Amino acid sequence: MSLKTMLILLGLALATIFALVCVLLTRERSPRSCQHLPPEQEETEDGQSLVFADLTAEEMSQVVRYLQGHLGVPLVEASRAKPSENCIAWLDVQVPAKAEVLRFLDSGGARPPREALAVLYFGKQPEPNITELVVGPLPGPAYHRDVTVRKYGGKVPYHRRPTLAVEYKQIGGFLKSQVFPSAPAFMQQVMEYDGANLATVTAAPRGFQSGDRVTWFVLFQNVSGFFLHPVGLEVLVDHSSLDMAEWAVSRVFYNGQYYRDMVQLESAYVQGRISVEKVRKAPRDGDFSSMKPRAPAAAPFPLQFEPQGPRYRVRNNQVLFQGWSFAFGMSVSRGLRLFDIRHKGERVAYEISVQEALSVYGSNCPAGMSTRYMDGSFGLGRYASPLVPGVDCPYLATFVDTLSLSDSLRPKKRKASLCIFEHNLGSPLRRHYSNLQSLYYGGLVNSALVLRSIATVGNYDYVWDFIFYQNGALEGKVQATGYPNSSFLHGDGLRYGNRLWEHTLGTIHTHFVNYKVDLDVAGVKNSLMAHDMVFEMAQAPWSPEQQIERPRLTKRVLDTEDQAAFLLHSKMPRYIYFAANSKNKWGHQRGYRIQISSSAGEHIPEASSMERAISWARYQLAVTRRKEEEPTSTSIYNQNDPWTPTVA
Repeated sequence: MSLKTMLILLGLALATIFALVCVLLTRERSPRSCQHLPPEQEETEDGQSLVFADLTAEEMSQVVRYLQGHLGVPLVEASRAKPSENCIAWLDVQVPAKAEVLRFLDSGGARPPREALAVLYFGKQPEPNITELVVGPLPGPAYHRDVTVRKYGGKVPYHRRPTLAVEYKQIGGFLKSQVFPSAPAFMQQVMEYDGANLATVTAAPRGFQSGDRVTWFVLFQNVSGFFLHPVGLEVLVDHSSLDMAEWAVSRVFYNGQYYRDMVQLESAYVQGRISVEKVRKAPRDGDFSSMKPRAPAAAPFPLQFEPQGPRYRVRNNQVLFQGWSFAFGMSVSRGLRLFDIRHKGERVAYEISVQEALSVYGSNCPAGMSTRYMDGSFGLGRYASPLVPGVDCPYLATFVDTLSLSDSLRPKKRKASLCIFEHNLGSPLRRHYSNLQSLYYGGLVNSALVLRSIATVGNYDYVWDFIFYQNGALEGKVQATGYPNSSFLHGDGLRYGNRLWEHTLGTIHTHFVNYKVDLDVAGVKNSLMAHDMVFEMAQAPWSPEQQIERPRLTKRVLDTEDQAAFLLHSKMPRYIYFAANSKNKWGHQRGYRIQISSSAGEHIPEASSMERAISWARYQLAVTRRKEEEPTSTSIYNQNDPWTPTVA
């Protein structure tokens, strides 16, 4: 090859690289439009998907002003509220009743009034309680109605309230100002406490019976990835009183031993009656727990590109992609959710939403052995984190901001907390290479659209995906990353996990995730079908003296809720599908198969006093008749009172 030719090729290569870099750097990350959508996906002019849209910043502010002016009680900002005061805990959109929405979407009915759901903590009342108010219409609210009793069958007791950020801050202040100073020698010589070098992590639920609000707090070194740096000290705080002056320490745990309080621990330490395990001080970056890469920089990762721009469109809260269309939103407590999911113009599902993420822990330390986190109570949408291009989502993804109002009187924008992208799956959707009779090849590229959010709830980062495939399949998927929770390694700790560092026990735990899937396959009149296979003995027609074990298809309609509830260890039919009230041209009922990809096994023994709060986890799959008065499978109030669950 001549030098001139080589230089020309090099120049072309550099020009190509430069062009790709320009595309990556100049590409908009806000919702964009694209061309060539199928006719069934052309957008309607009246923005029907907005019936499901999350509240806007202005709507949130209007609701706050309305509540401040129309309830007749003082409302303190939640970020500084005492337990004995009233505050707005959070706001969300009140999705209209399904029947109203379907009349609007399908029959030309009136657009349902737009409303907000406000959750208020009334601590400054003769009978403190949690109240849920629906406020409307938006914009310009003029009325409110209390829906608490209708939703939950009675008032919601105040002790069930999810813990606000300010309450954790108040407990931290209590520990720092009153608890730790009562053990000065121990805290200085063993913990090397300087007022800022310890971090706390809460356990939950908070006690052993309804009405308790008594919480174990685990102490860690306050470094990067502190979840993996326990120091051996745990404190049980009774914060059930609405008067913070009455808060008290109920128990103290250190290195396998229990003490009445910090005073008793200090006395035992000074007298040399405790076994001290001095934990080596970790650097600020956490050393082994640092997120900094340990390997040297490698060659750049491969990238995808879109030769003619994106093949999907995002407009407001609606996404259109090939044969798909759907509306999306972000619930404060339950996170990512979808509405009005259609394929080729026909509705497949009315709603698909996350309901709960449960973790059950085991340990020989008190917080670890008693923890059953119900993360919806903490807020799967509230803690949706910003997404980093090139790591959390591809560079070419569309990034969407979301809004929330919680622990505050002002809306908060969560920058780039949703992303949408088309993903080449790297394997054929279908293919065949024929080398019999005739030679030919046929294949289709397999590509899917992904809608993603990542919720960082304490130590866990939950990667939530809804994936839309070209063949009409739809997948809900979650991955857990971040940090494991840990206990201080002592005694028989290795019965409850694995050693991660010198004094760190990675504790055994489970993850259970519950989805609500309201399937409307080509209409609301669906039936549930179970198809399976059995072997039957048959004579070979051409050789009657011989028998053949012949597989045969079995079909059964599951027409009661008991038949359609599959316990964890029960056998499920090979194929379970929702059948439409219509048939294809061959006479088969059209439908969607339900496929459960994984199960975490037993959640908690049913004899447990708190099992009813998480009874949805008894089942691999449970199919029920939809009822407007049963919008969720659980409640954010179950975490702090699982013994008398608000929703079972």
